[in-house]
Amino acid sequence: MPAAPRRTVRLTAAVLVPAALATLIAMIMLWPGGRDRPEEAPDAPRVAGQVLAVGLVPCPLAPDGSPASPSAPTRCGTVTVRLSDGQTITTEIPSGPGAPHVEVDDRVILLYLDNAMSGSPYHIVDHDRGRALWVLAAAFVLAVVAFGRWRGLAALAGLAVTFGVLLLFVVPAILEGASPLLVAIVGAAAVMLVVLYLTHGLSVTTSMAVLGTLVSLVLTGLLSAAATAVTRLSGVSSEESSFLTMNFPDVNMHGLLLAGILIGSLGVLDDVTVTQAYTVRELAHANPGLGFAELYRRAARVGRAHIASVINTIILAYAGASLPLLLLIAAGNRPLDEVLTNQLIAGEIVRSVVGTIGLIAAVPITTALAALAIRRGTPPPVRRPRRPDPLELAWEAGGDAPARPAATRP
Repeated sequence: MPAAPRRTVRLTAAVLVPAALATLIAMIMLWPGGRDRPEEAPDAPRVAGQVLAVGLVPCPLAPDGSPASPSAPTRCGTVTVRLSDGQTITTEIPSGPGAPHVEVDDRVILLYLDNAMSGSPYHIVDHDRGRALWVLAAAFVLAVVAFGRWRGLAALAGLAVTFGVLLLFVVPAILEGASPLLVAIVGAAAVMLVVLYLTHGLSVTTSMAVLGTLVSLVLTGLLSAAATAVTRLSGVSSEESSFLTMNFPDVNMHGLLLAGILIGSLGVLDDVTVTQAYTVRELAHANPGLGFAELYRRAARVGRAHIASVINTIILAYAGASLPLLLLIAAGNRPLDEVLTNQLIAGEIVRSVVGTIGLIAAVPITTALAALAIRRGTPPPVRRPRRPDPLELAWEAGGDAPARPAATRP
């Protein structure tokens, strides 16, 4: 593949270097830590343990002798647990909606309440999933490295950078009262610039993917701001958002909604833009004679097929995450127009529609940028003189065409 010309490299650097510097300066200015958070009450101590025995007894009936209500516990008795410090305690079998179902040898998490009025101060609240999660994480790392090798290691490093930016910068900065939209833009730009170059290398093709992602993110942000303003979404639509509003009144919930749309769109945007940029590069490598228009048309056909599958992926992802909510809506037998205009459902619709429009826009933008950069870097193909055909020469001379040798069978 011919090297990109200096003019293309200079133009790319003229856009990306200022963007990277602006992102770095904004992260420094918005970095959390300069403001004290409100003190919260200390949580009850949590300890780990292993179930040694489960003693089941019949659950009590209702006072009038009738069967217990559906919300009554179905398993009653005691659980003997050996704590991580070697102490053995006995507590009641956990009951209630969402209570863990414990058996012998299960690893559990217990809450210690020293002010318990009666019974054991220890209460089983959850299963200990630490070992299982570590095994899954190890399997994930091995699969990525086994298939991707060095590229897989780079992808894992990029994943670590993404979690670091989200947990160390985006979330604390929003909790301290910074503009969620501004924090999301800066955090998304930082993730995009670091992860794409770290994963795919420093090249003009990757730079075109970065530019396409940046332009598409700006477009997605503008569309999300317009859509949430038109639909009058406040961002307070669930129990979690209401709780956050009561405990952290400085958090701008409308801005938090916009930030969620941007960050949620970034992951799929990276996939689409990188695919388009490298599709253009491989097409140009396979057929150096393709011009800009033909290169764009062929790569855009790949992009259309990709978008068709990604749209279904996005909708299924949102539907899977909201499946309990969909079940409640179906059980309520409410009119469809009332369901769709509810703020919670309307917010998910806006999130899906705006994110999809941003993805659709990313395909022509990235394809055009990559095709333009690659065509600038590829010299026009040298046309070798074609060997004249004896039939054509005879036709032009007006004579008889020479006889072609008869085909011989092997």
